Amino acid sequence: MNRLTAPIAVALAATLAVLPAASPAQQQRPDEQNEARRDLRAGNVRSLRDIERRVLPTKPGMQYLGPEYDPSAMVYRLKFIRDGRVVFVDVDARTGQIMGESR
Repeated sequence: MNRLTAPIAVALAATLAVLPAASPAQQQRPDEQNEARRDLRAGNVRSLRDIERRVLPTKPGMQYLGPEYDPSAMVYRLKFIRDGRVVFVDVDARTGQIMGESR
C-alpha cells in the first residue's frame, strides 16, 4: 500500500466497524417486497404508490421514512417521524383506508 491508500483503508475499516448489522426486519425486506408484488399482481391489494398518494398528504409536517408490508394481514405500515417521535400508520392494503396510528 502506498502512503495515500493506507489512511483511506483504515478510515473505511473504522467506518464499517461502527455500522450496525442488518436487523432481522431489514433481512426480511426482500420477502416483503415479493409478497407485496404477488398480492398486487393477483389484484388483492393496491400498489404502494397508490397507498402513499392517498396517505402522505394527510400527514403534513411529518417526514416519511418508508413502508413495511405484512402479507398475512394485507397491511402496509408507513413510518413517519415528527419532532423526534416515530409514528406508524397502518393502512389496509386492499382498500387504502387508514386503520390506525401508533406512536
